[in-house]
This record gives sequence, structure tokens and C-alpha cells, in this order.
Amino acid sequence: MPDQAHEELAHQLLNCSYEALNPVQRSVIDLIANEDPTHINPALSHDHRTFGSRLADQVAAVGGSWGFIITFGVILALWMGWNTATKGHPLAFDPYPFIFLNLMLSMVAAIQAPVIMMSQNRAAARDREAADHDYTVNLRAELEIMHLHDKVDTMREKQMLEMLKQQREALRLLKGQVDKLASKKA
Repeated sequence: MPDQAHEELAHQLLNCSYEALNPVQRSVIDLIANEDPTHINPALSHDHRTFGSRLADQVAAVGGSWGFIITFGVILALWMGWNTATKGHPLAFDPYPFIFLNLMLSMVAAIQAPVIMMSQNRAAARDREAADHDYTVNLRAELEIMHLHDKVDTMREKQMLEMLKQQREALRLLKGQVDKLASKKA
């Protein structure tokens, strides 16, 4: 059961009851009501990956780089160049049509593709968590700004009322002085 401050903030900032809010909105109202800072999700700041996950992320980082593409291209060119230059010699280990090379390329692709996909899935999950945290921070900032606007408007209204009161008093004094001057002339 929310306390009165939570209920008032929910009505004031979101125009609905605290009970009608979704969990993210409730957590933001709780943070504002308790004046707590918004903390980063511990899962975002700590690396809890297993060895296999770290290895998959490293393979994806290397396999998706220009260094890998250039090095792989050079190795392919050397492989084909060597086997073409040594054709008919015992040093040619994979003569044209490079069947062994095709087998190696297929194995690399078969292993590398799922590893990269696992890494991308983990990155997408972390991105979703970061986006959820960003949403919470942004919603809180927006609600805090609205709250500050309301406070400033209230202060301005009080200030304007005080100025009007002072103006009326000044006009009353001026009218009194004008009446005195008018009675002296008469």
C-alpha cells in the first residue's frame, strides 16, 4: 500500500493513481518520493560472463574486424598462390580446385557463425537492459522537471500576489497623499 506522498506524486505528475502505474513508473515515483539516486543496474557494471561467453565475444570481435578480413584474404591468396606455383610438385598440398581450402572455409563459417550470433544475442540483451535503465532515468528526469516547474509556478504565483498586495498598499498611500494635497489646496 503506497503512502500519501507516493499517491500525491503519482496524481500530480502522471495524473493517475499509484496503483494504476506500471512497475517502471512506480519505481520512478518511489525514487522521487524517497529522493534516492537512480542506480545503475549491477548487471550492467559487472562482467558475469562465462569463459565460453568471453571467448565467443572475442571471436566475434576478431572475426568482425578489418584486420581479420585482410589477414584472411592474404592467407587465401598465399594458399592458392603456393598450390598453383608448386603444381605437380610434392610441396603442393591442395592442388586446384582447392578442395581442402573449401573444406577449411566451410568449417570456419560453420563454427564462426553461431559463435557470432551468440555474442550478438548477449550484446542485444545488455543493450535492452541499458535502454530500460535509460528509460527510467529519462522518465525520472522528465517528472522531476515537471515537479520543479510546478514549484516555480507556485513560487511565482505567491510572488505575484505579494507584488499585487504591495501595489495596492502603494496605491492606497498615494491616494491618501493625493487626498491630503487636494484638501490643502481647497
